[in-house]
Amino acid sequence: MKDIFIADLASFDEGKSFDGFFLVDARNSGTTKAGKPYLVLRLADKTGQAEGRVWDLDDARISKDFERGDVVKVRGVVSFYNGQAQVKVEQLRRAKPEEIEKSDFMPATAYDVDKLWAELAGFVESFTDPHLKLLLTTLLNDEKIGGKFREAPAAKQLHHAWLGGLLEHVVSLLRLADRVAPSYPILHRDLLLTGVILHDIGKLDELAWESGFEYTVPGVLLGHIQMGAELTAKTMDSIPGFPPRLRTLVLHLILSHHGKLEFGSPKLPMIPEALVLNFLDDLDAKMIAVQQEFAKSAREGKAPDEFTGKVWALDNRQLLNTRGWLSQK
Repeated sequence: MKDIFIADLASFDEGKSFDGFFLVDARNSGTTKAGKPYLVLRLADKTGQAEGRVWDLDDARISKDFERGDVVKVRGVVSFYNGQAQVKVEQLRRAKPEEIEKSDFMPATAYDVDKLWAELAGFVESFTDPHLKLLLTTLLNDEKIGGKFREAPAAKQLHHAWLGGLLEHVVSLLRLADRVAPSYPILHRDLLLTGVILHDIGKLDELAWESGFEYTVPGVLLGHIQMGAELTAKTMDSIPGFPPRLRTLVLHLILSHHGKLEFGSPKLPMIPEALVLNFLDDLDAKMIAVQQEFAKSAREGKAPDEFTGKVWALDNRQLLNTRGWLSQK
């Protein structure tokens, strides 16, 4: 784990020298009035971003072998501009693989991933439908798929946009779906939970998270709904005797989970389980967005009786933190 984070720089005295590891989130060239080239870097980690400047490109201590998306070791000096910490870079090299811990540079779930994974496995073990149980164990026990599932974000920048975010999102939905299903006997509980687990499985290949969250080329061209449906269909086809009608229903859950054609769903929800999946998926995404906005307001020192900033998931409307407001006298 690295010792110095972007958030720490604000407390440094101007002119303080330090060594630290940072993700190069952007790299651009500039030229001084005297015509001398320099670099402008956006250095980042899980706590924020800071501008870094490399003024002497001829200095042998400045490696040229790095690009946007690389993690670098920097020796720099802190300065402040408009109240924001900046870094004058005096030495720079690419970090070695053994020096890098992904969770230092990208936001990560606050929950224990092993416990979340065990909870997901527990839901699958509770299934009474043997075909759906076999489908999920086949997928989740695959070393590559399971490894990605434990680590993947659920989005690039919206809800659950952090390492382990997809797993956190799915387990949250499993808890909700398992409580809702008994209230409506028409629902096929195992089918609904299968949809919950598989609805975003295409994001394992739609997104990349080696150094920052980005879309892959197939992700841009196909999208996670198509990619998830293809992976699931291929897996069902590999299982001898998998019921064709059940195959159709599972694929429908994936293809319709965004709920509306304008939201990217190839199909509208047309079975009860698809309706519930869409409602719960939308609920979890919106509530996480609201919680993030309230947490951001708290970090910015806003009083609980102030309305938060705009919440993307709610048509950019502002919300009041009811618990905070009620606690005010």
